[in-house]
Amino acid sequence: MTYYIAIDIGASSGRHMVGWLEDGLLKTEEVYRFSNGTQSKRGHLVWDVERLYAEVIAGLKAAKEKGYTPSYIGIDTWAVDYALLDKENRLISEVYAYRDNRTEKITDRLHKIVSFNELYARTGIQFQPFNTIYQLYADKIGGKAAKAESYLMLPDYLNFLLTGVKRQEYTNATSTGLVNAQTRSWDREVIAALGLDDKLFKEISQPGATEGEIKKEIAAEIGYTATVMLPATHDTASAVLAAPLDSESPYISSGTWSLLGIEQAYAHTDECSLKANYSNEGSVNGGFRYQKNIMGLWMIQSVKREIGGNLTFASLAEMARCKESKITVDVNDRMFLSPKSMTAAIKKAAAANIGTASIMRVIYDSLAKSYAEALAELERNTGKRYETLNIIGGGSRDALLNELTSQATGKRVITGPVEATATGNLIVQMIGAGEIENLAAARKIIKKSFEVNEI
Repeated sequence: MTYYIAIDIGASSGRHMVGWLEDGLLKTEEVYRFSNGTQSKRGHLVWDVERLYAEVIAGLKAAKEKGYTPSYIGIDTWAVDYALLDKENRLISEVYAYRDNRTEKITDRLHKIVSFNELYARTGIQFQPFNTIYQLYADKIGGKAAKAESYLMLPDYLNFLLTGVKRQEYTNATSTGLVNAQTRSWDREVIAALGLDDKLFKEISQPGATEGEIKKEIAAEIGYTATVMLPATHDTASAVLAAPLDSESPYISSGTWSLLGIEQAYAHTDECSLKANYSNEGSVNGGFRYQKNIMGLWMIQSVKREIGGNLTFASLAEMARCKESKITVDVNDRMFLSPKSMTAAIKKAAAANIGTASIMRVIYDSLAKSYAEALAELERNTGKRYETLNIIGGGSRDALLNELTSQATGKRVITGPVEATATGNLIVQMIGAGEIENLAAARKIIKKSFEVNEI
């Protein structure tokens, strides 16, 4: 029996999921889970990457303690954030979090050098103020980038700590806004125009490639040796691979962020896509996910955190279900990105002094409306009409949101699998190892292995 372990690290939590094939089914077991979140240091939001690495090791140990010795390891995380290393391979200051505000005054300055219209035509990446391109330019302006000998996206950095090998994986690289959508390699002209150091951008590796063997000292610490493989290291890319799609069909990867889109073999960099703020982010085999970022469950998570007490997500959803509301807000307004108070921000946007139940209903109705608008844009831009919408990830368990989404979009909604990201991570490892033939075969296995529901 060959065991694989998916290390799926999100902005609020991480998990280690062991997977294996048995009787034609994908079997999984969660062996470790840990919390995650940003820290405030010197007025900036940063990630505690030392602790994240310690959690990676702890989870690998936990797998052995539960009777598993994985032959392969794959790590995925959120996109856009990265590590800069000096010539001694030490971190240059902190790893900034995408919700930090350091790029607020950078975007306009950068667009005077390369306009956003030109960036979009070249890279196909939607505008977000936290995109890597703006973060790296901020590091250049601040002098941090001048000290860098290496640049690694967060999962690439964690892989480096495990193996000593530096690779830059495709799905995460495309999220930077620095990869040319036609060549699928770094856009050297944009890099040169911004004065970024060309040596930081190496050959891009595709999902399924081998990173390398874990270091001997790490193998001794965790009790076994293993090969690190590259899944789709951007967590959304991994999640979408787990969607049991039989044919071209849109999806929502529902979590802290909601990503609505469709898989395509090529990028859409036309004016309509630009105006709709659709993005073209990498998938397996040099493909793309033509999708739109929507604020997602972050708003619900923030309200729950502010209220505190014993209220669960289920109880908040029930409060919303019992409250009628015709108020909606623009969930993609930047005021909701990292407010001091999410409840205050919603009240301000709604122009109403409303209570918790109404606030929750506003969030639910606004998310469903946003999904419907994005899906309508998708149909206009692709010239196709879709009958179904696949919702995957943790948010697929939210019955109220699924129901409202079905009503708002008029589509047949299919939900599951819940642990889509870890599942997608595992199947790419299995394809890379030769145990599964290809993605189509993997999706057939997923469909048989996990609960998938229809609304």
